[in-house]
Amino acid sequence: MVQLYNLHPFGSQQVVPCKLEPERFCGGGRDALFVAAGCKVEAFAVAGQELCQPRCAFSTLGRVLRLAYSEAGISNEISQLESDDFVICQKPLELLGEKSEQSGLSVTLESTGLADEKRKYSHFQHLLYRRFAPDISSYVLSDDIKLHSLQLLPVYQTGSLTSDGKNLSQEKELLSLFCFFSLPHVGYLYMVVKSVELMSVYQYPEKSQQAVLTPQFLHVITSNNLQCFTVRCSAAAAREEDPYMDTTLKACPPVSMDVCALRIQLFIGLKAICHFKNHIILLTKADPEAIPERRQSPKRLLSRKDTSVKIKIPPVAEAGWNLYIVNTISPVQLYKEMIDYSNTYKTVKTQSCIHLLSEAHLLVRAALMDASQLEPGEKAELLEAFKESCGHLGDCYSRLDSQHSHLTLPYYKMSGLSMAEVLARMDWTVEDGLQKYERGLIFYINHSLYENLDEELSEELAAKVVQMFYVAEPKQVPHILCSPSMKNINPLTAMSYLRKLDTSGFSSILVTLTKAAVALKMGDLDMHRNEMKSHSEMKLVCGFILEPRLLIQQRKGQIVPTELALHLKETQPGLLVASVLGLQKNNKIGIEEADSFFKVLCAKDEDTTPQLLVDFWEAQLVACLPDVVLQELFFKLTSQYMWRLSKRQPPDTTPLRTSEDLINACSHYGLIYPWVHILISSDSLADKNYTEDLSKLQSLICGPSFDIASIIPFLEPLSEDTIAGLSVHVLCRTRLKEYEQCIDILLERCPEAVIPYANHELKEENRTLWWKKLLPELCRRIKCGGEKYQLYLSSLKETLSIVAVELELKDFMNVLPEDGTAAFFLPYLLYCSRKKSLT
Repeated sequence: MVQLYNLHPFGSQQVVPCKLEPERFCGGGRDALFVAAGCKVEAFAVAGQELCQPRCAFSTLGRVLRLAYSEAGISNEISQLESDDFVICQKPLELLGEKSEQSGLSVTLESTGLADEKRKYSHFQHLLYRRFAPDISSYVLSDDIKLHSLQLLPVYQTGSLTSDGKNLSQEKELLSLFCFFSLPHVGYLYMVVKSVELMSVYQYPEKSQQAVLTPQFLHVITSNNLQCFTVRCSAAAAREEDPYMDTTLKACPPVSMDVCALRIQLFIGLKAICHFKNHIILLTKADPEAIPERRQSPKRLLSRKDTSVKIKIPPVAEAGWNLYIVNTISPVQLYKEMIDYSNTYKTVKTQSCIHLLSEAHLLVRAALMDASQLEPGEKAELLEAFKESCGHLGDCYSRLDSQHSHLTLPYYKMSGLSMAEVLARMDWTVEDGLQKYERGLIFYINHSLYENLDEELSEELAAKVVQMFYVAEPKQVPHILCSPSMKNINPLTAMSYLRKLDTSGFSSILVTLTKAAVALKMGDLDMHRNEMKSHSEMKLVCGFILEPRLLIQQRKGQIVPTELALHLKETQPGLLVASVLGLQKNNKIGIEEADSFFKVLCAKDEDTTPQLLVDFWEAQLVACLPDVVLQELFFKLTSQYMWRLSKRQPPDTTPLRTSEDLINACSHYGLIYPWVHILISSDSLADKNYTEDLSKLQSLICGPSFDIASIIPFLEPLSEDTIAGLSVHVLCRTRLKEYEQCIDILLERCPEAVIPYANHELKEENRTLWWKKLLPELCRRIKCGGEKYQLYLSSLKETLSIVAVELELKDFMNVLPEDGTAAFFLPYLLYCSRKKSLT
């Protein structure tokens, strides 16, 4: 259905001073109008509201049948092929895209005057095939089923517009292509870019003679009327251009929306029409008096050759004619008229208001498509109108309770209005003692409060918002109270609504936590403690997962811990760490975001790591979260442990877990090797403030998952001069299977640990190191004597006991030193020789 509005898209008009009766005409260039009559073409300058001035005239080689302008010049068709018209009544058929090749029609390209090298770029593509069957149930003339006004319309965009109206680039880009053709009583508009589809059907109120399509309008002429219809080209092109269209970010009126007639203007004797920029060129001609005589005949379809109608023309009569230039008014001016017209529906909740506002929006959108054609002032005016139209559409959808209410959100976003400005546009009057809030407004406010818009509502508006949600969606009240935008709400007001929820049966863990947070703002610590004690820690964690903003908020792109989070840091750090871990596990917070939260919470800069963050990393390892990169987490922890050890820096707070806790709870923390304890116990000056860090680091290195090679380059700050550093270095070399080097280090620095080391490490394929490395090395050092002689001697005895068991007598004798004292080695030789008999 085509709706009719009595608007005024047409402005001033003037007569073109042609010398001869026009037969063909077209516009071109920046301001030229070409008019052909017979073999002569006249050119006129058309400039805004000024009078049309003759520019030049030239003659052609034959009678002009068609006239078209291109950048290369005027194209005239001066040959004519005469053929009889005929109609074949077949079944209606529509074939789109490649399927149109099935029509059976053949097409052959023929180039005339085209350079050979350019012919290869010429090709044709089947777009659509449509066959119409006339209604033969009534008596009609052949002209009533004649197609006319076939037109292809490309829609371009030159650059894209920024918020201040500037173009990002000047490159011209084809956004979409449209195809239009018409029957006398109906027109069809197709989009033919990626796929061919019918967009709009135009039902004319009377028989049309010609039509012309523009990006903004469809202009149709009948014998006595100039009609202006809206089109959906900008809506289709917008969707081709922007992948975010029809989301919560952006919206555009649908292509399927009914078209409307903006104006039907009286013009007597209209014969032809063309469009040129913001001008409509019309040819009118007053026909001489005609008296039709109709023969009596049965109802049938007539061709143009049919003699059933005879027109008698008095020989003395001559037709008068005029060529008019009708200027269309500016898009902004027409937009304003449409907005004023829409005020008729302002207090009525109907689709008519949305339809007219959508037409106004599409009008402005179409004008902004090709920004290169706009003056800076006009561009800014259109951008302002665009935002204003989005605001009007947002208002309409906010007042409707329909399936399209969600469009309130993207239209208000595109309008640039703040949340406070949107709320100020609302009607807060109460009818019949009941306040009703429609779905569109609730949807917009709810999403806006979730999106961290860096906008703080006043105390008055915040109170209105919470009252609105208490009436419309009471379950959302705890959520909206956690929004940074609601920061200024009076805590007493917030608490009163939360208590109402309790008495209304909406009691939940989320209400409890929100009450605890509000109690902190009120300074009522007793109420806060009572609320926090009313549920188990596991339930409290679940509550924080339901509403992360109880702990973490964002303002101006920065993470801001809440007052509740700061309080939990001091009173229940374990609950805080477990809650943030729950948020990460449920994809409510990212890894880097969580790290930043703890640094900001503990007032540490980027280069300082608070113990609470280390506690969080350790909790991640214990929880074995699937999305955590394990080696990256290992690196974070080992780097922090090593930094503290190298600086002898104790944790800033008491760790939540000891090394023993971690070993018992997490498979990534391994049991520390026995020889490590002996090595560490040799340091009587060990600082107990950092022994936990050392134990955790040693446990990670002893674990099954740790990639030792990844931390070797970062071991340098941890000096081997200390027993703590030495233990880490030896552990890493051991994991890298550098046993001989480790034996040398231990013999030099801690001989008492060498036998426990060998017992733990020199097994299976490495067992030969007992006699190939450890035995000769001990013998060498004993010969040298020194203060560690007794330690070496004791170690040698234990080594000989092991080797005597492992080797045969002959092999055992071969590994003994040649200059050794026989009496010393004799007991071990006797044992080796007797072990066969013992077994």
